[in-house]
Amino acid sequence: MVATPVKNLILESFLALPETKPASEYIDGKIVQKPMPQGKHSLLRMKLMTFINSILMEAKIAIAFPELRCTFGGRSIVPDVVVLKKENIPKDDDGEVANVVTTAPNWVIEILSPDQSTTKVIKNILHCLDNGTEVGWLIDPAEKMILVYQPDRQVQVVDILEAELIVPEFARSVKLTAGDVFGWLRLE
Repeated sequence: MVATPVKNLILESFLALPETKPASEYIDGKIVQKPMPQGKHSLLRMKLMTFINSILMEAKIAIAFPELRCTFGGRSIVPDVVVLKKENIPKDDDGEVANVVTTAPNWVIEILSPDQSTTKVIKNILHCLDNGTEVGWLIDPAEKMILVYQPDRQVQVVDILEAELIVPEFARSVKLTAGDVFGWLRLE
């Protein structure tokens, strides 16, 4: 992540700026641009969303969104995958999905890029948990490890490929192991 030094930038001013590619986030009064997604990152994001949506969206329980801006608790972040329960998906006046999300995701998934600060990503996941997120995953493709965060619990380090991953209660029908996730990188 590249931090852009901006003095006393307020959230409303940040939100009025044009979007950047890759996305920029507003964290602690600073603009931080996310790194450009690379191959492993992009493939894992796509496969996770497809898998999660094949179960939760089909059952009308929740939807996994790619890089959806979420603005809440004084931050504006763009996690790699945001899962929102059906009742928490904001709607516009026409009853369609709204463009602006002002709540924490129910489930947040971040995929670490090679040049990304692990601690900054962890801080975003913890911010989500402090604001109502049920489960956060930090997937590290280089280490073949997934860190699972839950409110008021110790971080679970999943580096055994056969280990089933913890998901939020509403997503208990989503059964994945670390091996399933990292197996998607083999393109078999």
